[in-house]
Amino acid sequence: MNFVPLLLQLVGGAIGGNAAGSAVKGSSLGTAGNTIAGALGGGLGMQVLGGLIPALGATGGAMDIGSILSALVGGGVTGGIVQLIVGMIKSRMA
Repeated sequence: MNFVPLLLQLVGGAIGGNAAGSAVKGSSLGTAGNTIAGALGGGLGMQVLGGLIPALGATGGAMDIGSILSALVGGGVTGGIVQLIVGMIKSRMA
């Protein structure tokens, strides 16, 4: 199994989580919280989406620039979404 796409999704998710936390101040979990929520969201989110929509997860074993960017951007988007959801839930409970 090739772990490079998963690693790229985790990195993209961490970046997306921090960007989302900075953009929406009311949902920030702090730097560590944003990073963890984003990384988990990026990695797990892209794995779920790759199972539901095979074209998102299919790299065919090749690591070209398109698959690298797809993993980073997809992980960033899903990581940012998960961080926002977790941050909003946390702010509503406080």
